[in-house]
Amino acid sequence: MALLGGRHMRAGHSSGERLCTLNRGLLTHGRGLSQRSQYTKNHGPLHISEVRDKLREIVGISTNWRDHVKAMEQRKLLHNLLAKSQKALPPRKMKDSFIEVLLPLGTDPELRDKYLTVQNTVRFGRILEDLDSLGVLVCYMHNRNHSAMMSPLSIVTALVDKIDMCKQSLSPEQDIKFTGHVSWVGKTSMEVKMKMFQLQNNEDYWPVLDATFVMVARDSENKGPAFVNPLIPETAEEEELFRQGELNKGRRIAFSSASLLKMAPSPEERNTIHEMFLNTLDPKTISFQSRILPPKAVWMENTKLKSLDICHPQERNIFNRIFGGFLMRKAYELAWATACSFGGSRPFVVTVDDIMFQKPVEVGSLLFLSSQVCFTQDNYIQVRVHSEVASLESNEHMTTNVFHFTFMSEKEVPLVFPKTYGESMLYLDGHRHFKSMSVPVTLKKDYPVEP
Repeated sequence: MALLGGRHMRAGHSSGERLCTLNRGLLTHGRGLSQRSQYTKNHGPLHISEVRDKLREIVGISTNWRDHVKAMEQRKLLHNLLAKSQKALPPRKMKDSFIEVLLPLGTDPELRDKYLTVQNTVRFGRILEDLDSLGVLVCYMHNRNHSAMMSPLSIVTALVDKIDMCKQSLSPEQDIKFTGHVSWVGKTSMEVKMKMFQLQNNEDYWPVLDATFVMVARDSENKGPAFVNPLIPETAEEEELFRQGELNKGRRIAFSSASLLKMAPSPEERNTIHEMFLNTLDPKTISFQSRILPPKAVWMENTKLKSLDICHPQERNIFNRIFGGFLMRKAYELAWATACSFGGSRPFVVTVDDIMFQKPVEVGSLLFLSSQVCFTQDNYIQVRVHSEVASLESNEHMTTNVFHFTFMSEKEVPLVFPKTYGESMLYLDGHRHFKSMSVPVTLKKDYPVEP
């Protein structure tokens, strides 16, 4: 076990349970980071409320909305601080970006209310917001320039590669701790590994979540790419983390290349869709036009839920666009409602993956979210949420994000059947995301109490 912040972090588990991959390198490294990282040594864990304050300080953005245009104009002056090549930037180590953040739910009742669900658990949508802010701050720590008061970089979330849960629900009455650090670096992009732990028995922090985000660096005006500091692994464990980052990049490229928006389904997938189509034909009419549902099944078109939000300045990020964490929270909550309505029981999130931030969302936009069950198996529900925006002056809609959530219901759920070719592609895409997850998954209801 590794000592972090005066408490123990344990990766206790039993047979058949999903392990939050408390990578040996991160555990060992985390201990060294908490002792040697200059930032954490001098300041200790940040309070969750300090994360966004720290980001505003690094970027130099005013907290007043009316001053945002002037603040962005001042950032133009930072353009000459940008490196002309990556070689001009000093290399960094993983410990340089390591951060601990405390979410003191157990000792701050006012903060707890913000994170509380009606089932007396922690709102996962709020956790998504915190992870997004932490990921950006981690990258600024990796690229910080001690000679400059403000960073010339605009660092934004490009992709949520994977978030894995290993606990069914979180207690709103126990403190939570986040850790994060840069684990891989390209020329203008960075992979961030984050973990979340919750205090158990007022004694030990136990792992509850693993997350991998990909961030990109842009210039001071957020208009073009910018170089980031290279990363040098120090140990064999860190080299393995870096190698895994390279593999993750290759996997994402391969997954994108095989997208059903670019390539036809595989022969096996085509057979699956054709077999599902045959199972919906009415044997009485023997006609391609007459469709009936098999027993314990639902048409995909009947699983949709939609929502609309006006994007107010309150939800802006440090660059005066809508905060990515807000978008993830709204998408997750709609997906959860969809899974709950479809499955007829309370669903538990298992995995979030492949959230690509395609376009920024401007303050004042209308945010349209459309959620749909696209694949089911046993008690698993795969939900896809499509996000698009329109300005108040225009009816033109643009896609900004597609979110993928895997839920586990308390009981077996119906099968979903597509009617159209487009729905069939959604079904196959949902199946692909589901297959990328290790199943079956056993989420811990609680950690064992040690004698």
